[in-house]
Amino acid sequence: MVVIGLILNCSTSNILRTANYILNYGKANYAQSAKTKSMAEHNILGKKGEDLAAGFLLKNGYDILERNWRTGRDEIDIIARKDKLLIIVEVKTRSTDYFGEPEEAVTKKKQMFLVRATDKYVNEKEIDDLIRYDIISIILKPGSHTINHIEDAFYPTVYE
Repeated sequence: MVVIGLILNCSTSNILRTANYILNYGKANYAQSAKTKSMAEHNILGKKGEDLAAGFLLKNGYDILERNWRTGRDEIDIIARKDKLLIIVEVKTRSTDYFGEPEEAVTKKKQMFLVRATDKYVNEKEIDDLIRYDIISIILKPGSHTINHIEDAFYPTVYE
């Protein structure tokens, strides 16, 4: 009965997904996930993910040059260096992969913003290194996490 009541609040296209989620994770988890997270909760999850990503990179021999470098409305989560490469890292953190992998959120538009910000960064700092774009995808669950480091996640494209 409770499952039916919750399903009736969903659009037709989400009924099966919602029922499956409730069966796998329980009614209480569905009720929590159905609430809109406040921006503060979203920012806290992102900050934890960025801290984990920075620690992961340091542990694997990267030098962190900048975190959360901003220019205008664009931001680069982590700028690192390793083996004479300047590495631009986009960090995506989620509490579950139920609706897709975190790295899937790095759209062409987001890539364009990263490339534009990188161009400003290398010009401002007068850097002439080769550049690599990575994504660090993190699933952060209570008491555990998984990190997926995707090197050369995308290549810059000329945007007009």
